[in-house]
Amino acid sequence: MPNRTCPPCFLALLAAILLGGCTVLGPEQQTPALALPAAWSTSPAAAVKSPSPAPDLATWWQQLGDTTLAALVENALAANPDLRAARASVREARARRNLAGAQRLPSLGASASASAARSSKESGSGASSEIYGLGLDAAWEADLFGGLKRGEEAARADLAASEADMVAVQVSLVAEVALAYVDLRGSQARLAIARANLDSQQQTQQLTDWRHQAGLASRLDVEQARSSVEQTRAQIPSLETSRSEAVNRLAVLLGRNPGDLDKPLADALAQTRPLPKLPEQVATGIPAQVLTRRPDLIAADRRLAAETARVGEAQAARYPGLSLSASFGLEALNPADLFSGAAFTRSLLAGLSATLFDGGRLRQQVEIRNAIQEQALIAYESAVLTALEETENALSSLANLKQRVTALQAAEQAAGLAAQLARQRYEAGSVDFQTVLETERTRLTAQDSLAIAQADSVTALVRLYKVLGGGWQVVPASPSPPRDTLI
Repeated sequence: MPNRTCPPCFLALLAAILLGGCTVLGPEQQTPALALPAAWSTSPAAAVKSPSPAPDLATWWQQLGDTTLAALVENALAANPDLRAARASVREARARRNLAGAQRLPSLGASASASAARSSKESGSGASSEIYGLGLDAAWEADLFGGLKRGEEAARADLAASEADMVAVQVSLVAEVALAYVDLRGSQARLAIARANLDSQQQTQQLTDWRHQAGLASRLDVEQARSSVEQTRAQIPSLETSRSEAVNRLAVLLGRNPGDLDKPLADALAQTRPLPKLPEQVATGIPAQVLTRRPDLIAADRRLAAETARVGEAQAARYPGLSLSASFGLEALNPADLFSGAAFTRSLLAGLSATLFDGGRLRQQVEIRNAIQEQALIAYESAVLTALEETENALSSLANLKQRVTALQAAEQAAGLAAQLARQRYEAGSVDFQTVLETERTRLTAQDSLAIAQADSVTALVRLYKVLGGGWQVVPASPSPPRDTLI
């Protein structure tokens, strides 16, 4: 009967594993505590209100009340190629995380064999022999100093960073769709203004022709009127180009060929509609909330965590490693005897390995990882500063553009009235035609500037939502998982 008691040395090694497995080398990652302002420097009263951003930012485009924009965003989130590629990257990172976790678990394999041999009569007995076997093999690398654990931590952090990158693509995608849509509606508004002014100037040209025929206006007035008409007409092709480019951009963002949008969307985009209206309130939150909402900052924090874990992984590589393997099987000369007690075989193996001299390679690997971890820390700090700068700039831009729109609205009303009065007085013969031309040019410039400023205001709002991290739903933090009990 075979002795099935483990040798004392094997028990000693197992005890060493259990004791040594409590050691995990390397620093623990912590999000750096940065000095953040308590509030934005731009006065919220001038541009925005500032309640908690979570309820409003997730689907901020719905606040604009534009059903066409909402449909475009929905289609883009379903079919955009960049977002689909980001989802594939997340699947890759998840598989790598699972692979890192699997490396900490034992491996188990099974085998079956049969062999037949016959010796030479010249050099041996010429006898034949057969051997049959069944086996079960197990192997495990003991994580004495936490290298494998740190590797799994790094892979988990990489997965979180990849997920944040995917969210960043989504945030950018929603903003790009909205910006292209604003470009389209802005171009349509400017086209309508140019065409309306073209009609008005053609009427003025016709009036000038009549006055010239009646001897009340000079040929100079006629040519100046015609020049004004053609200058306005020349603006229309470039505005048509901008409109067409915006539609093509939207198609590509939706994962479609240019000019290949679904008919309901294509018809809705072809119709001239006003710009989305600015909401009464915009939720900006406080600077500290940007750290939890902006996906690029979340990704930078998780990459810092991954590089911190890899420092411990490199440190653990400098220490001895221990591997265990075991084999249990059945072996017999006859298949019928395989399951008898005498056919049982086993082997146990514990291997300890350590690097005695490598010219400092492992030490330099630790130094490399420390330097990379420091770079990740600096990158995180830089990303936070950039986020604060972008948000302050977006708030300032929105506030100033709202003031600009208010001033241009007053200017446009005054210019329209001046053009109307100048035309009436020209018909009465109390002013010259140059006054009519100047007031009409001023009116066209004021109307066009107002349309541009209104589009810029909506663009500034979209960019504000983007820099605040709007466009995705923050997932509440789940309770901490139980401590990993794997050695």
